[in-house]
Amino acid sequence: MPLSDVLVDDELVEAAGSAVRSGWWSMGPRVEEFERAFAEFSGARHAFAVSNGTAALHLALVACGCGPGDEVILPSLNFVAAANSIAHTGATPVFCDIKGAGDLNLDPDDLESAVTPRTKALLVLHYGGHPCDMARILGIARARRLAVIEDAAHAPGATWRGRACGTLGDIGCFSFFSNKNLAIGEGGAVVTDDDELADRVRLLRSHGMTTLTWDRHRGHAHTYDVVEQGFNYRLDELRAAIGLVQLRRLPAANLARAVLVARYRSLVHGLEGTVMPFEDESESSPANHIAVAILPPGTPRDAVREALRTNGIQTSVHYPPIHRFACYRDAGSTRPLPSTEDVAERLITLPLFPHMTEDQVDLVSAELVEALGARGGASAGRKTRLGEAHEAEGIHSGLAASAPENLPE
Repeated sequence: MPLSDVLVDDELVEAAGSAVRSGWWSMGPRVEEFERAFAEFSGARHAFAVSNGTAALHLALVACGCGPGDEVILPSLNFVAAANSIAHTGATPVFCDIKGAGDLNLDPDDLESAVTPRTKALLVLHYGGHPCDMARILGIARARRLAVIEDAAHAPGATWRGRACGTLGDIGCFSFFSNKNLAIGEGGAVVTDDDELADRVRLLRSHGMTTLTWDRHRGHAHTYDVVEQGFNYRLDELRAAIGLVQLRRLPAANLARAVLVARYRSLVHGLEGTVMPFEDESESSPANHIAVAILPPGTPRDAVREALRTNGIQTSVHYPPIHRFACYRDAGSTRPLPSTEDVAERLITLPLFPHMTEDQVDLVSAELVEALGARGGASAGRKTRLGEAHEAEGIHSGLAASAPENLPE
């Protein structure tokens, strides 16, 4: 049972093959089509396809003017690319806390307390595709005149109060890595409604050049100037072709994820004190990128993960907090992050992908019950019901044992 999985079919193969047969592989007409489609999907005025999600973050930070002497606040419970992107601008990442086990998004109160005169921007993550408290975040940003950069890597298709994640702040960033909701292998996007930010991203993405190779190929331009010290963060035609197919499928895939996460919640939440976060989302519609559980206090997570691995079930941890890594632990950040520390050793990410079946969710949940050694009360009741369901369907842990030994993280 892999942590995530991609479903490859003839339509995807033909889309990539068509791009190969065209003979134009670098950024061209398919990238332009994908950008138009993604802008329409998200409701953004501008969308720029880029080489990966980290490139999207870096472009957004540079476009917003972040640089040496500035501070950018972000949650420590996050992938390290966010902090690295800040550091690569010359700015300093400042870590803030999360709300707690029930809501793994950043705590606006702690974010506000982290603001200093040097703060330039807030880099907010919609953890697991669950929208942040954007009302509070935007209020803090407006009062302090700070840029809001949304890390929506987990959140394509997620909405808050009817608006798409990535379009709520000044600029939004997406990742299309192979395990993401919109998977194309590598790739990402930057979206914004701000024309000036769009102009900067457009230039920075391709070496600060005023025209692109595709423009010159079509005869729309014959030369170029360089007006910014930019980067090569372009997307290629093959990935754009795959992205167009995946984008059409994204709403249905997100709906499938929601059904599976709801089933996980019904089976796992409350089990011996286990928490499935984000139970109350009355103002939002999440993208359900990952299925995360917070194990009971004192649970040996490594032992639980090993028990699941032995039965062929891959798990992961999203994420080891950034402030604990040597690179940032030694950087002198001394802000206390008690809620992050509380969940850091209890987080476990369970398998989730759109074509996963409910029987597979039941199997993973039953094995988690077994790994936790749950006994008595509602936990035993859940375990019994799961066992009965598996027996009726001919499902048992031995089926999962045929999964590969060395599953990728």
